[in-house]
Amino acid sequence: MDCGMRKAERAINDFGEKVALLARCDTIRLGLRGDEFPYVVPLSFGFEVKGERVIIYFHCAKEGKKVELIKADPRVCVEADILNGYRDTGKSVTADYESIIGFGLCKQVFGLDLLLEHCKVLNRSAMQCASLNVTAVYKIELFSFTGKRRFK
Repeated sequence: MDCGMRKAERAINDFGEKVALLARCDTIRLGLRGDEFPYVVPLSFGFEVKGERVIIYFHCAKEGKKVELIKADPRVCVEADILNGYRDTGKSVTADYESIIGFGLCKQVFGLDLLLEHCKVLNRSAMQCASLNVTAVYKIELFSFTGKRRFK
């Protein structure tokens, strides 16, 4: 999938750099195909890398808008970013940012270990959380993953 990045000189092309950026992010935004409008929701997450694939995990209630939209169309967009502040360019002020965007398929799975680890939840085990029976875990296997930064 061609991301069509307008400012190609800002692209982060190294896979390891993109993964390192994702590791520094604390929230992803999940984009779903809504009924009338797109639906975007911020989420805590965990992830793993398998070869050249990134797999993102998140949890949510077992019912609700997000779950309904995923069931209707599992194709999703994921965005994460870090704002490092603002810089004066001499002519204006611009954001000093780093971001990633990925596209993939979302499906329900079981397991919370990676999510708890990334969110630094140390006082709960995945088994304790799963035993509450109120949480669903989903994974998104990204088939396209781009990165971009304003300043190096």
